[in-house]
Order: sequence, then structure tokens, then C-alpha cells
Amino acid sequence: MEEKLKQLRKDCLKLSYICQDGNLQSAFSCMEIVWSLYHEVMNWSPQLAQSEDRDYFVVSKGQATLALYAVLIEKGMFAQSEFSDMGSFSSRYCIQADPVKFPEGGIENAAGSLGHGLPFAVGRAMAAKIKERPSKVYVLTGDGEFCEGTMWESCLFAADKKLDNLCVVIDDNHSVGAMIDMGSMKRKLESFGFDVYEVDGHKRELLTETFLKLESSGKPKAVIASTVRGYGSKTLTEQDVWFHKAPNAEELEMLCREVDEF
Repeated sequence: MEEKLKQLRKDCLKLSYICQDGNLQSAFSCMEIVWSLYHEVMNWSPQLAQSEDRDYFVVSKGQATLALYAVLIEKGMFAQSEFSDMGSFSSRYCIQADPVKFPEGGIENAAGSLGHGLPFAVGRAMAAKIKERPSKVYVLTGDGEFCEGTMWESCLFAADKKLDNLCVVIDDNHSVGAMIDMGSMKRKLESFGFDVYEVDGHKRELLTETFLKLESSGKPKAVIASTVRGYGSKTLTEQDVWFHKAPNAEELEMLCREVDEF
């Protein structure tokens, strides 16, 4: 399994190299989260990508879309060959995906400015409740994203409507501390009416165990996954310039080697 996760990280590097864009630190920090949800937790497959009863994965921290692409390619939703011109004017594949360009499914939401994915996910969860669908909605957010007011407004609404089919997954790679002292995220979310779980975001088995034990308690869920920016590469963990930097050919080779050796 570790080799599979290493390969997915190398796939992210190659996609970033092709389009000469990307937030690699962010994509690397959430890789175990995305893999766990798609392979071991969600009711989702390429065959169910348009089913109204499917589970939904919403990327609120849009800079992590590279990780989603890598997992969807591995799941067989998209062909690797389709990404050969990623980032070009004619390609539908870009760093932050547009669902309008994917009528077959696989991409659930448009991602751009932070703070928009969670409100969208809350709407999805509310719709599933109204329609009496079994769908669960998982939304990937960043810890720094909680500086946005829309995040807390969405949390208030989700708790008030008892959306226990909603799970907010916080990729807590310790970005928010550079901006503001947030205090205890767990206590804040509990005070907003959430059931809150904490887990090591790089331990796949613990992530899966945590997701599978979420109960229908009448409260929305939050999983705070403690992660490291750039996890999987020594250079990406140590050099913050890689938060938004694409590798050249020499750097791609070096970073892929680091992933293999990590």
C-alpha cells in the first residue's frame, strides 16, 4: 500500500510538471485522506459517478485537486493519456477543476476561492436529506480555510439542520498558525454542534477506521486530520516555495526519487 501512495504522489508531480502549475505541498498532505475515502469508505465508483445515491467528495481546498486527479486516474475514471496537455487552453484538465467540463461525473464542484466548497457540500447534504437519499457528503477543507466566514456560517446551518450525512474533513497541515491563532479547532467545532474526531492524517488504517465509525447521531461530523505539508518528500516538507511551484525536468526527477526514498 505504501508503494501505491508513493506512486500517486509521483503522479501528482508529473501532472504538475505537464501543466507547470500546482500546489504540491497541499496535494501531498492530503493524499492518504483522498485515497482512504475513495477506496475504503465511500459508496462511489466510475460506474456510480452519476447515480443519485452515490456518496459525494467535494474539494473545498481547491489547491489539492492534483491529489484528486491522481486518485481518479488510478480508479479508472479518467485515462492517464488524457492529461498529456493538461493546463493548455484546449484541455479540460486544469489545476482547479470545472465540473461543467465533466458530464460523465467524477468532479463534483468548482474550486477556486477558499470557503466555497463547504457551503456547496452542505447544500448537497441538505438535498440528500430532503430527497431521502442514502448519500453521504465528504468535503475536504484546509485548516487555514477556516479563516473564511462562510465556513462557520455553513457549520451553523449544518448543525441546525442536523445534517449527520455530512463529514467535514480538515487537512490540518498547520497553515492557519501563520495567519491567526485559531485556538482549539476541536472545541470550536463542538461548540457549533459537530461530532468531532481527531486522527493522524498520514495513517491510512486509522483514517479508514475513523471514517467507518461515524454514526448517525443527528449531528454533522468533522474529522480533523493532522498532516504535514509536502509529506512524502523531504524537499517539499522543508521548502515552502513548493506551496505553489511546478518542477522543471531536473526537479521532477529529483522529487520522484525523494518520494521513492521517503
